[in-house]
Amino acid sequence: MTESQLITFWGKARAHIIVSQAAPTFLLTAVVGFLALGLATADPAVRIAAAGILLASGIFGALAQISAANEGLAVIADLRALEAPSALTRCIIAMAPWVNVVRYVTPAIFVIVYVAILASLFFSAPAMPFGR
Repeated sequence: MTESQLITFWGKARAHIIVSQAAPTFLLTAVVGFLALGLATADPAVRIAAAGILLASGIFGALAQISAANEGLAVIADLRALEAPSALTRCIIAMAPWVNVVRYVTPAIFVIVYVAILASLFFSAPAMPFGR
């Protein structure tokens, strides 16, 4: 593959990483907002459904992020093999350690937030919405 093709593949992997974070981030934010509005006092089936939706979305999002990150690292490995890399290629290669944030740190943060939400949904005393 040419350098240009590899850079195009890198751009696609990067875009997939960004897009794969949108749905889980939105859902986590929405559930935190719903908790503030009283979701913790909702029927247990609703709370279980919310937890299940978050879990499914989180697993899918993590798998998409890890897959895109692995593809990005494969592109970086191919870019490293080029004899005379451009400045852009050298910049992409320098990003390799940060791709591991997507592979490990982002899913770990999701797990921490998910556990906190579960604790709020099932183990904390329900608060009244809007401080009433």
